[in-house]
Formats: sequence, C-alpha cells, structure tokens
Amino acid sequence: MARIMQLDVNGAKRRIDADAGRTLLSVLRDDLDLTGTKYGCGEGQCAACTVLIDGQPTKSCLTKVGAVAGKRIVTIEGLAREGELHPLQQAFLDAEAMQCGWCTPGMILGAVGLLERTPHPSDAEIVSGMNGHICRCGTYPRIVAAIRQASKKGGRV
Repeated sequence: MARIMQLDVNGAKRRIDADAGRTLLSVLRDDLDLTGTKYGCGEGQCAACTVLIDGQPTKSCLTKVGAVAGKRIVTIEGLAREGELHPLQQAFLDAEAMQCGWCTPGMILGAVGLLERTPHPSDAEIVSGMNGHICRCGTYPRIVAAIRQASKKGGRV
C-alpha cells in the first residue's frame, strides 16, 4: 500500500509515515498529536471530526489520508492567529455555545466553511448550513447566536 510522507497541516509541512488508507482523523490525532479534532461516531454522521481541506469542511473520519496529500488541512488548532482567537472561536466563547465541548471544534470549522460560502447568513441559512453537525448537549440556539455574531465580525479564515 502507498505511504504518505508529508501533510500540509495548519500552514506547516508535517513529516509523517502513514499508510495512505488510514483515516485523516487517526493521523491527525495519533501521529501529529492534534487532538482538537474529535472522534465522534466514526461514520460521518455527527461531524465532530470536521476539518477544512482546501477551505472546505470535511469529515476526517471518512477521509483517507492519501486523498489529502498535497492539500491544505486546517484543524481547530490552526485557526488562531498570532495569539488571537479566530472570530468564530471567540464568538463561541462569548455566546457560551458549548457545554461538554466535544462537538465544538467540528462546529467551529463547519461554521468557518459556512461563512466562507455565505458571509452574512440569516438564521435559517445558519441552521441549514450547519445541518449534520450534532450537539448532544443541545446548545443549538447559542451556536446559531455565535455564528451570527462572528458573521458580523468577519468570521472567515
């Protein structure tokens, strides 16, 4: 089986030695120690594992690492810049849009993708755009509020 030797993660070339058939989620967590990306269902149903691949929200539990070689990968750890939280990270804190926090990294990265496509979404567009992101704690109203707040401050990558 083919081997992947390097990934572009959070703006840095990272050396790895991974079977191309492994999931991106397992490589991020186990090989690169980027544990912000969460394992939820392992079947692509909850979106807790969402990362950005070339700017597109992608479920890393379903993505083979061989499919992303040479592409730009952004995890929750890569959103903050120069010690400043990304506007969506700050908005999630301000709106208290998390309880257990397990879904939060995937929610934030999904919201980054949403705001890239629709910079100033209505609440209905936020709900539609975040469809498939599951929060078992049920903080959906606060998540919508956080995304709305970030959209006013430029919540794009």
